[in-house]
Amino acid sequence: ILPAPPADGSAEQKKEMAELHRIQAHMSDADFAAAEKDEVTENVTYLADVLPPGFDFKSTPKTAALFAEVRAEEKAAAKLAKNTFKRDRPWMRDGSLKTCTRDDPPGSSYPSGHSTVGFSAAVILAAMLPEKADAIMARAKEYAEHRLVCGVHYRSDIVAGQVLGTLLAEELLHNPKFQEQFEAAKAELRAAVLAH
Repeated sequence: ILPAPPADGSAEQKKEMAELHRIQAHMSDADFAAAEKDEVTENVTYLADVLPPGFDFKSTPKTAALFAEVRAEEKAAAKLAKNTFKRDRPWMRDGSLKTCTRDDPPGSSYPSGHSTVGFSAAVILAAMLPEKADAIMARAKEYAEHRLVCGVHYRSDIVAGQVLGTLLAEELLHNPKFQEQFEAAKAELRAAVLAH
């Protein structure tokens, strides 16, 4: 599904590193603060700010269970890809980058886990709330782009995460067992958000 990322020292990798430096040269303190906030939210709740107040897992247990399943599937797929490609984070190659965290292990950059979970959750949530699809997908794009602002991923990492997350979501939506769970969660969530 995913091609190999650009090799360290290649022209493409150098272009990606230059993009990170351009982003950081032009970012505001507010841009970095927003990226830091997304850093600590690696699940579907990052989408809460584009949804009505009824998007609350405490009152929607079927929805919470559905997205826990999505997260487990996404995490396994992203881990397999990361272990296959073993690409180091940009800040490991260039210590001058400002980062949201330096806790990531070596070989964990490609694909972006945040981008993978962001798009897998967004595609499924957009299928549940199609009237909010544009806002959901725009927020997914911003969430992935924040990984560049944080200096923890290259452009190809977040693109690979988008591809992997989207394909994973589409596979799940066509799985009969998941479809049953999806329909129950969709009814629950729509009742909760449309009540507000």
